[in-house]
This record gives sequence, structure tokens and C-alpha cells, in this order.
Amino acid sequence: MTRKLFWDDPYLCTLDTTVASVAGAELTLAATILYAESGGQESDHGSIAGWPVLAARKQGQDIVYTLPSQHGLQPGAAVTLQLDWPRRYRLMRLHFAAELVLETIYQTLPDVEKIGAHIAEHKARIDFALPQAITPHLPALQARIDALVAAKLAITSAFSDAASGRRYWELPGIARVPCGGTHLRHSGEVGRIALKRKNVGRGKERVEITLLDDAPA
Repeated sequence: MTRKLFWDDPYLCTLDTTVASVAGAELTLAATILYAESGGQESDHGSIAGWPVLAARKQGQDIVYTLPSQHGLQPGAAVTLQLDWPRRYRLMRLHFAAELVLETIYQTLPDVEKIGAHIAEHKARIDFALPQAITPHLPALQARIDALVAAKLAITSAFSDAASGRRYWELPGIARVPCGGTHLRHSGEVGRIALKRKNVGRGKERVEITLLDDAPA
């Protein structure tokens, strides 16, 4: 089982570890700081022993990384991992912004159904099954999220079931949500965001989320 240190410390940018297994271009590690796409959040970018990570995927309790085929690494080899931190931090900020959007919409429109989500480096989106346009609700939604960001509320992220790898995030008194992504320390790190509605089909609404600054104040 790969030890996932991005849960213990999502701000860790380098790690010394060992190769656990190798199958051609693919390998697993004893421990990692490189997140593999899950729950709509894209995989991290980074390197292992100087080789760029071309892909990452979950396989049971392990994470399998694809490197260039000529990497030459063997099981037991000592390696250093390097995370593309600026990209990770944008993903973390957009991820939690999307979580705030989702929870605020649930509290505002209790009959809404989430049908999709994607968190990329420069934009996040959440798709809903909704018979009417969400546009009239966007100003109130924006105001609520801006208030939560300004409050700089501490974010708890922990296991609900360590054996199965199930985790959650929580803002006390506001929401507790199952999620295995990487999370910020407090809501203020989200910074300034913009919300935009997009119609993606009959009965479907999309809210797109972008960051308005490079880093929160």
C-alpha cells in the first residue's frame, strides 16, 4: 500500500522514498506526495528521480505512476519526488472553492442534484440537474462564498475510516463532506473567485469557477 503523504501534509513539495514495484514504465512507491486524479481533481504534476510523471492512477490502495520507458528504476531504489507546487496550490484552491459552491447550492436549492465535476489548474466546474437557470441565484451564492473566504475558517481534513482510506473535510457548524482530495488549511486561502453559469443541455446547469488572483492575501 502506498503511504499517501499528501493527506498528512498537502503542502509538502519534496519527498525521499523508495520504489516498491516496477512493471515496465509503471511503478509504485513506498510513500508519495503526488496525488492521482480522483473525485474530479486532476492528478499532480511532478517528477520521480528526475523523471517526469506522465500519468498517475489509483489501483486499490496503491498509486501507479507512469514514467518515460527508459527510467531504469528498480524495486528498492531510493528516489526523490518533486511536486509542481504552483499547480497543486491552484488545484487545492479551486477544489475547495468548488466544494463551497456545491455546499452553498445544496443549502440554497435543496432539490438540486450534482451530476458532474472537474477541477483543473485554471478552472473548476460543477454540473447540476436543474430545470431552471441558476443565474438568478449566482449573486447570493457569490456573496455567501465571499463571506466564508473572508472569515478564514479552519478546515479540518481527516479519516472517517482509515482502513478503507475514506476521508472528509469539515468547516465546523457549516458542513462535513466525504472527500479524499487535498485541502487547504483555512477557507481564506481560496482567495477571490468568479462564478459563471453555462448551459450544457436541457435540464442541466454548469457553474464555472475561476481564481481572480495568483495567491490569497
